[in-house]
Amino acid sequence: VQLQASGGGLVQTGNFLRLSCAASTRIFSSHLMGWFRQAPGKEREWLATIRWGTGRTYYSDSVKDRFTISKDGAKNTVYLQMNSLKAEDTAAYYCARATSYSTTPKDYDHWGQGTLVTVSS
Repeated sequence: VQLQASGGGLVQTGNFLRLSCAASTRIFSSHLMGWFRQAPGKEREWLATIRWGTGRTYYSDSVKDRFTISKDGAKNTVYLQMNSLKAEDTAAYYCARATSYSTTPKDYDHWGQGTLVTVSS
């Protein structure tokens, strides 16, 4: 499967963005889709995960009040709605697929190419 992330860009503090990640093949109900980000010089950080079959969501404490993960099963696409953006949200954002719940990047077996989000103050 190939994952294509999009929707990044340059926004001002307090604004919002919605990232999309489209899969080239069907995402099965046993899969989970996650979003991560990586800022320059920092490790890749887990943000959110959604179970494809049930829609149950999981969030990092750092974004749970501002970010929302969702899915469109018909389009095999997962989204990340990001509100009240801060300068510290500046990073490359990645989507990824897993077969069991995890917040660890190594447990995700397919990755999108990343989309850059820059938040200016």
